[in-house]
Amino acid sequence: MELDNKLYQLIGQQAIRYGNGAHTKHKHLQYHDFFIKRIPPDSRILDVGCANGNLAFDIAAKISRVFIYAIDLNSALIEEARKRFSRKNINYVCGDALTALPDQKFDVILLSNVLEHLTPRTGFLKELKNRYHPGKFLIRVPIFERDWRVPLKKELGIEYRLDKTHRIEYRQEEFQTELKRAGLEINHFEVRWGEIWSEAV
Repeated sequence: MELDNKLYQLIGQQAIRYGNGAHTKHKHLQYHDFFIKRIPPDSRILDVGCANGNLAFDIAAKISRVFIYAIDLNSALIEEARKRFSRKNINYVCGDALTALPDQKFDVILLSNVLEHLTPRTGFLKELKNRYHPGKFLIRVPIFERDWRVPLKKELGIEYRLDKTHRIEYRQEEFQTELKRAGLEINHFEVRWGEIWSEAV
């Protein structure tokens, strides 16, 4: 199981090299399409935890007249986003979304592989909901039930998370309960590629 974890990390590094700096999961999972088809034209989007801007760039390029405020805590990733994925309709900001949310209006809140890194999550979702009153949340998170080896690793006391910074890897019921406690209603829910892809209002 420890070897399995090491192989996963090595394969991830090679996938980034193969993708010329962008993990090939962006292409192979096609999760960008999930977000793009759910964002209407003229939307103002808050992309929390935008990383290197790959997803924000794709959305900004393919949907008419959108504006994206993309924030991430990692200054190196924001620098990369500004160099590689810059567009006039994206504002990349280095900051902590837990403490430095902008005073603007947003129609869509985007959380792509972000919630699993945060605590407390329910309070943060409530704050986003109450501050911005967005039309929708689009959320993507990793799922605990992705493989039988995950609970086995946990049982053996071996690292079972995809990333050591994950505070949680969701069971489906946990995700649904968490969003309900935040006052959100899930109107689309699917499990693909070991992840939950969801739209909530």
